[in-house]
Amino acid sequence: MAKTKPGRKDLDSYTIKGTNKVVRPGDCVLMRPSDSDKPPYVAKVEKIEADHRNNVKVRVRWYYRPEESIGGRRQFHGVKELFLSDHYDVQSAHTIEGKCIVHSFKNYTKLENVGAEDYFCRFEYKAATGGFTPDRVAVYCKCEMPYNPDDLMVQCEGCKDWYDSSVLYAMNT
Repeated sequence: MAKTKPGRKDLDSYTIKGTNKVVRPGDCVLMRPSDSDKPPYVAKVEKIEADHRNNVKVRVRWYYRPEESIGGRRQFHGVKELFLSDHYDVQSAHTIEGKCIVHSFKNYTKLENVGAEDYFCRFEYKAATGGFTPDRVAVYCKCEMPYNPDDLMVQCEGCKDWYDSSVLYAMNT
């Protein structure tokens, strides 16, 4: 277990102010941005601790949205896609707005209904270099792009290949 600084104690959980939602290490949370025009930041809670005055801090590992990465948002990135970064930080627990769920890409594509709190991650992101792990994913369709779960994909009955609906429409017009 990680060492705690003198005068601090590790906590098993934190209740989000004004709610009955309990956050524990390992949970994903929505954190209030300093600019209220921006969407909340998404982070994974690594550790929760309180100082001698009972000020609660959380050590988090940030998720980045595609537009926050060096390469920016690309055509195949889903609306709810995030990248798990190597960027860690310590924040006041009072900046936590709510909880969310960051699914694996495979599990996200199997969801019956995607809620406001559902996100997915298929890449890890190195903030300093802009590098991704994995650095490649399978491509589909004539457009040779990775699968975007926001786009309808259709399987051809003849060749069994998968095509996104916009390419399929263009092929048939």
